Amino acid sequence: MPAKRSPNKYVYRSIVFTGLAARAIFSVPVIPSGLENLPMDEEIRGLDRKVVPGKGAVVAITHFGYLDFAFAELLVWRKLKVHMRFLVTKKAARKSFVKAVCDWCEHVIVDRADGAAAYTESVEKLRGGDYLAVLPEAGVSRSFTVRELKTGAVRMAAEAGVPIIPVSVWGGHRMMTRGHGLSFKSVWKNPVRVHVGEMIRLDGDVDVAQETLRLQEELQAGIDHCIDTYPVAAEPGAWWMPRSRGGSAMALEEQRVLDAADREKYKITG
Repeated sequence: MPAKRSPNKYVYRSIVFTGLAARAIFSVPVIPSGLENLPMDEEIRGLDRKVVPGKGAVVAITHFGYLDFAFAELLVWRKLKVHMRFLVTKKAARKSFVKAVCDWCEHVIVDRADGAAAYTESVEKLRGGDYLAVLPEAGVSRSFTVRELKTGAVRMAAEAGVPIIPVSVWGGHRMMTRGHGLSFKSVWKNPVRVHVGEMIRLDGDVDVAQETLRLQEELQAGIDHCIDTYPVAAEPGAWWMPRSRGGSAMALEEQRVLDAADREKYKITG
């Protein structure tokens, strides 16, 4: 196994700039709301946020498409110059380039069959002042509604003594998601709505199940707000709309069956 590469903020920054350039080239409107819910007391010098122990946060992001994380990252970076640390699956990190990016950008590699080591590393980063990006649905939602969350986001935030920032992303799944690949047509001028919900503050003695449900409801409320204010009207039966909104996305019952099958695969792939 190659030696771990040293962190390099310029690699992270170059990835962010590449994302900003791609957004401009493809004329993708990113429409934010709830920016007032982001922390207002960060110390920013030029393109750098000062990382201060005790000033970290869990950024919980919805997961309907494969690019949702990127729009959340670009928004938070533009406002706070935060280099968010992401949880990257062991399966993805088997690719040498992905592993290198994880090292340079200080992301956390998580084995979905045994996440104890990644959990410990994540809490340490949060206590050190990092922002940790978490996709608490633990996989793409095929129904385009926020599905039942894993408890890790709440448990890490409570143990580290940091808030959770809910970020709902709508429209990114129209570019690329399960069964719908990336293409020029799917990206070109495709609007993306990003809503930042109110911060959820926890203490060390929390009802994890109750707070996880609260986070799920907050993320779904953000999605509902994004749909209500999305600038593209969906035709009846649109594949990218949930059934509760007249679309033809997968039914919740079918999604639960497939999610259970996915969890069995994760025990092997990591």
